[in-house]
Amino acid sequence: MAEKILIVDDEKPIVDSIKYTLYKEGFDVVVSYDGEDALEKAKKENPDLIILDIMLPKLSGLEVCRIIRRTYNVPIIMLTAKGEDMDRVVGLELGADDYISKPFSMRELVARIKAVLRRAKISVTPKSIERIDFGDIVVDIKGRIVTKKGIPVELSPKEFDLIVTLAENEGRVMSREYLLNHVWGDDFYGDERTVDVHIRWLREKLEDDSSNPKYIQTVRGIGYILRT
Repeated sequence: MAEKILIVDDEKPIVDSIKYTLYKEGFDVVVSYDGEDALEKAKKENPDLIILDIMLPKLSGLEVCRIIRRTYNVPIIMLTAKGEDMDRVVGLELGADDYISKPFSMRELVARIKAVLRRAKISVTPKSIERIDFGDIVVDIKGRIVTKKGIPVELSPKEFDLIVTLAENEGRVMSREYLLNHVWGDDFYGDERTVDVHIRWLREKLEDDSSNPKYIQTVRGIGYILRT
């Protein structure tokens, strides 16, 4: 069965071009031109991947990404205008898997899509381990649920994979490069700032004092370590 991709962009020529290219690559394609409709299509069509522009009518792409991440683990590639670095960072914070700047070549877009879909199929955690505990935090790997003091904590898919990777290597210093390659894949096109952004987000959700973290600690010049 062909993998289904939802394209969300209000510029019809761009949508038509992407749609034509993806059809040729063997994908099933669904399109949407505004944020509200995109949420309906995501729920109804259950796509394997979403291509999501940031600038949309009704709801911005960032807001759409945030809402989708509450419920779905579907991979998301954000489309950004050239130079919109802050939007890229925010998009990654909200759980986007990758981003690509306009204008882009269709060859590059297809390569990104295939890379993200490939990474989505690869689990970063051993199936034999089902639960990790540290302090008052419990990571249910099988159920992909994290709780703090018994209360569920809402994490994006990448945040979850990142905390599992750190927890599995408790007491070991993990470089930014290793974390980027292990969690996002060595074909991810972002840089190591992506790791820093997600670490900050994890601290805000899991630490009692994110500015003075007890568990997720920085090793200056290298990366991070989880101490329990």
